[in-house]
Amino acid sequence: MWFRNLLVYRLTQNVPLDAETVETALATKPARPCASQELSTYGFVAPFGKGPDAPLVHASQGFLLISTRKEERILPGSVVKDAVKEKVDEIEAEQMRKVYKKERDQIKDEIVQAFLPRAFIRKSGTFAAIAPEQGLILVDASSPKKAEDLLSTLREALGSLPVRPLSVKIAPTATLTDWVKAQEAAEHFYVLDECELRDTDEDGGVIRCKRQDLTSEEIQQHLSAGKLVTQLSLAWQDKLSFILDDKLTVKRLRFEDMLQEKAEQDGGDDALSQMDASFTLMMLTFVEFLPQLFEALGGEEIPQGI
Repeated sequence: MWFRNLLVYRLTQNVPLDAETVETALATKPARPCASQELSTYGFVAPFGKGPDAPLVHASQGFLLISTRKEERILPGSVVKDAVKEKVDEIEAEQMRKVYKKERDQIKDEIVQAFLPRAFIRKSGTFAAIAPEQGLILVDASSPKKAEDLLSTLREALGSLPVRPLSVKIAPTATLTDWVKAQEAAEHFYVLDECELRDTDEDGGVIRCKRQDLTSEEIQQHLSAGKLVTQLSLAWQDKLSFILDDKLTVKRLRFEDMLQEKAEQDGGDDALSQMDASFTLMMLTFVEFLPQLFEALGGEEIPQGI
């Protein structure tokens, strides 16, 4: 159980987020299959284990792990479009009249409803960790939309969830650019071999580098010409490597072998114990890593009134 991406949200008020309270709330929004005429469903599932008795909240050392599942019927737009065109052509040929937008939209709705029961179903899931003591919610997603789907459903279940995306005092792109220019990151962080450079102009160019020596003269020339670093591969201590972008999204998160081996040792032979050990170790690592990351980026920005 290791997150691959990370979006960080700050709780702005104290809310009861103990395991029992959250478990009761999530039970009101369970995941369920799509009905024959539904495009999608979204709800909570057990993060570990299966079956009706599996808890919707996994708690360990004060941290909570939750998981959602989305089911959606896949109805290709091209298939619907072709069917609508065929039906419109048929009406216009038989009735010798033009089919206008209102009727065309009605035909489309009827075709979608007819096709839905036969559409393929795609399932996807999202994990999130709640650290009540630290006032953080961590979502394993690289897309804010995917994270907001989870947070809004959690908000509905709890009745209230005052959170906002965590932000820092200095624009991340300025800090990342300085690190590449100086060829050195903040203490405990190391610049690796991948970055994205962008012109400041709205229609400016983008350069993406992989397996590149970022200390090279070529990269420094791009920076001298005014390009900014909007994504950068980094390592933290000897525990994590990741890509950080200018929106504070952590992508391609990788936990080094020493952490994974320790989790295997702690978890023993049981599969659920293994997952519990990896989740616990992951969260203890995040509790150490995230404050150092935000401090390296200029410190967390706390809006007035919070």
